[in-house]
Amino acid sequence: MTAGHPWEGNWKARLYARVREHGHDSLAAFAEARPAVPLHELADELGEHDVAAVQLLSGLLAEAEQSGRVTRFVRDVFVRELADGFPDGWPDVVDEETRFDIAHVLARWTNYTPESHKDEVQRARGALRESPPPPGWRPLGPDDALLRTLLPDDEA
Repeated sequence: MTAGHPWEGNWKARLYARVREHGHDSLAAFAEARPAVPLHELADELGEHDVAAVQLLSGLLAEAEQSGRVTRFVRDVFVRELADGFPDGWPDVVDEETRFDIAHVLARWTNYTPESHKDEVQRARGALRESPPPPGWRPLGPDDALLRTLLPDDEA
């Protein structure tokens, strides 16, 4: 079932077939079994050459919208982006270099956020800049207490 390129063939069917091969019924279940793993690593696990992280992101968002858990999805994306940019957690020292790296993580997070939640993410970004988390803070999933204060669940 290898297409050889992420956009060849029926990529959605391929994505879900790969998830089932890993013993899960949904993308969300697959991702939840791998908390704080960057999206590109999850995509590589499903198919290094024929699954793209953006495909996984799109599918996860669609499932989150269907289940009314978009805010949790947004927090999950932050956790994965932070783990990718700062595998050892929030930096001990915020200097010119780490400030740039933090901005990069936050920008990716914002870019991957659906329009419905952009304002909330902008507020959360501001809160993180005004009052940074403790050095080494590394949320292990979307239910992290600090993240839930920044982006509380509001879906019905």
